[in-house]
Amino acid sequence: MPRNASHELAELAFVGDLNDRETDLTQQLLDVPPGGECLLYFDSPGGSPYAGISLMTLILLRRLRATGIVTGECSSAALWPLAACARRMVTPHSVLLFHPMKWQSEEHVGLAEAAEWARHFGQLETSMDHLLADLFGVSRPAMSQWMQPGRYLSGQEIADAGLAEMIDLRSPKLFELNGASRKRAKVGR
Repeated sequence: MPRNASHELAELAFVGDLNDRETDLTQQLLDVPPGGECLLYFDSPGGSPYAGISLMTLILLRRLRATGIVTGECSSAALWPLAACARRMVTPHSVLLFHPMKWQSEEHVGLAEAAEWARHFGQLETSMDHLLADLFGVSRPAMSQWMQPGRYLSGQEIADAGLAEMIDLRSPKLFELNGASRKRAKVGR
């Protein structure tokens, strides 16, 4: 454990497709002590629903006190780790895309397997939409309106809905984080 670890705040960047970063992000989240604090910066179009679910699950199971900051885009599967954050922040220029999960297969599958996958995916989509609404603290009907057919929401709309705090980028003192010093999380140890 690094010196002064109790006073350091890990910073992780959820940038780009989650599929490409899942291994590194998983390790970085595991490097934060259970119950520890971290800053998660989001500029991601999403990726695999399973990657988003896995990262969200790590944050919740390890009871991380994460602050999620949307610096650009946070869309699709990236919404789940953001929703798991204890504190969420956006700028007026942040963009969040809510839409139904999409799936594709690069593999040759038989009709029976494809039918089973479609059944499973339908159940997964419904349960994950409900969980996303619950984590964000919005009604399931409101979440459904954002999901069908899919809607881009601005940082201002997200703040107005009570899902996040607004960051005033013109303010000389943007925000406070319990006086903790920051530590960059190491990638690929």
